[in-house]
Amino acid sequence: MKRRHFLGLLSAGGLAGLLPGIVSARPKLDLQRAEGLELLELSDAEWRERLTSEQYDILRDHGTEPAFSSPLDKETREGEYHCAGCDLLLFTSAMKYDSGTGWPSFFKHVEGHLLTQVDYMLIWPRTEYHCARCGGHQGHVFEDGPEPTGLRWCNNGRALTFVPA
Repeated sequence: MKRRHFLGLLSAGGLAGLLPGIVSARPKLDLQRAEGLELLELSDAEWRERLTSEQYDILRDHGTEPAFSSPLDKETREGEYHCAGCDLLLFTSAMKYDSGTGWPSFFKHVEGHLLTQVDYMLIWPRTEYHCARCGGHQGHVFEDGPEPTGLRWCNNGRALTFVPA
C-alpha cells in the first residue's frame, strides 16, 4: 500500500475501524502543570460562543487547518503571537521562521506558556503542544528546525492571533 493511501485511510478513520485499539484515545491534558498562570476553563457552549467554528475545531477538537491557508504563515511584521482561545502570549516575531511547510513555524516559544503531550493519532508518536492557560491545541513540535534549538514548533494559524508591535 502506498503511503498516501495509508494516510488517506487513516485520516478517514478507515484504519481505526479495521484495527481496533491501535489508535489510542487522547489523554486528558494536565493543566495543573501551568505554573503561575490562572487557568481558563470554559464549558463547551462557552468555547463555541467564544471561537469561530474553525478555531473551535483546532483548539478544542485537535483539528489541523490546510497547509498554506493561514495568512500568519507569511506574516513578517514585528509583533507577538497569542493563543486565539485566551490571548496568552506564545511566540514573538523574533522566534518565527519560514519552514516552507505552510504553517507558521517557530524555533522557540515563551517559556512556561506551552504544555506538551504525546499524540498517537497517526499511530507513530508525535509531540503535540497546547496553550498552558486554556489547554487549546496549537500544533506539533518536530526536531527539524533551525539552530539554536533545532526545533520546529509547527502551529495552526487559526489557533493564533497576531498583535503587531
